Amino acid sequence: MTMPPVTVAAAKLGRHPLARFLLSDLPEGVTVEPINVVAEDGAASTGLLYLPPGRRPTTVVHLMHPRTDQSQHYAAPYLLRAGFGVLGRAGRWVNNDVVTQHEQLVLDVAAGMRFLREERGFERVVGLGNSGGGALAAFYQSQAETDPAQRIVATPAGDPVRLDEADLPPMDGLVFLAAHPGQGAFLMRGVDPSVVDEGDLLAVESRLDMYDQRNGFVEPPGASSYTPDFIQAYRAAQVARVQRLDALARSRVEIRRDAERMAADPAFQRIGAGSRERLWRRAAAGWYMVVYRTSADLRFTDLSIEPDDRVVSSMFTDQPHVDNYSEHGFAHYLTPEAWLSTWSGRSSRASLAQSIDSITVPSLVVHYAGDAGISVDESQGLHDGLASTDKDYSVVRHATHYGMRIVDGRVTNERVLDGLDVITDWLQGRFAP
Repeated sequence: MTMPPVTVAAAKLGRHPLARFLLSDLPEGVTVEPINVVAEDGAASTGLLYLPPGRRPTTVVHLMHPRTDQSQHYAAPYLLRAGFGVLGRAGRWVNNDVVTQHEQLVLDVAAGMRFLREERGFERVVGLGNSGGGALAAFYQSQAETDPAQRIVATPAGDPVRLDEADLPPMDGLVFLAAHPGQGAFLMRGVDPSVVDEGDLLAVESRLDMYDQRNGFVEPPGASSYTPDFIQAYRAAQVARVQRLDALARSRVEIRRDAERMAADPAFQRIGAGSRERLWRRAAAGWYMVVYRTSADLRFTDLSIEPDDRVVSSMFTDQPHVDNYSEHGFAHYLTPEAWLSTWSGRSSRASLAQSIDSITVPSLVVHYAGDAGISVDESQGLHDGLASTDKDYSVVRHATHYGMRIVDGRVTNERVLDGLDVITDWLQGRFAP
């Protein structure tokens, strides 16, 4: 189901509250069409389809992220000026980490692919994956390029999701813009290993606290300095915490599964009413996990670790030691199934490391060298690991994760456009609008 397109002139459609993705200065005569697509499992999602003025393009750029709305992405005006169509999407769980599972998001991406090809007749679809959208696009493309018999048929929690039976039209190209290695892999570097008690926000093991001055922390704007021994112990403890969280998630899933198996047994009807009721409750139990303190990447404060253009900051603020204890951040409240599928660095399949060796379409990697949470080594590894023989890599200097310019060690409100120029030039060289 779609709504009639609207022609806009110099429209201002809003601002992303965190990334400051201001979508303004649209070219005169651009049409904006609200769309609604339905995945094969019946889940609906929405988006905005932008078409440039003049002739109808044959190539469209598809943007989607696991949890944020990409319908007003800051790249859209630049892509439109270059003559490309743009579909910015919100998935089924927009702004909702609580139940997000990537295996089902693959079906949302597929619904967008079919809409663009079958209903709107675009000849070529290029995926643009920004931040966590990069791992989602790669996960989708890897499944689309995999023989159906070898595709995923269940989530990490064991719930069925038959991608082997799904229609997954492949993309014709991929652009990775400030793409991190996947939400689980990203959180593995940011989860605080000094958490003593998962139920206590403030409990700290001081020997593993990156925000303890005795371990080398310096209050911002000063830069911290951690010893190699501390870094090694810290990162090992991060892995150990994720292992513990995985075990907790799986134990809660297993409680439900055991009850479901018992309830399916014919003997279930012969037990007493009270026992049946208790068993149904276990089978229906909606467990939730609370994961405190996930803004604790050593690179936030020690600029000598994988040095680049970044300044002392978390992903959201120049006070990472405060941010780590705030209500903001990633993966704080979610189901065990969502933890395993999306945020676990050990269990999530939506990681670039697991996807890129299956991707053969032309690909471009654009790295912002001032990104607080993604290193040059990680983005270079993404490029190098892609199976495509047609791939390019570009580093944009002095730009944050959200594309804002760093000047004299401070983040400004000025957007860096170099990366968008690289993207439009690359697209025009391979996919004529």
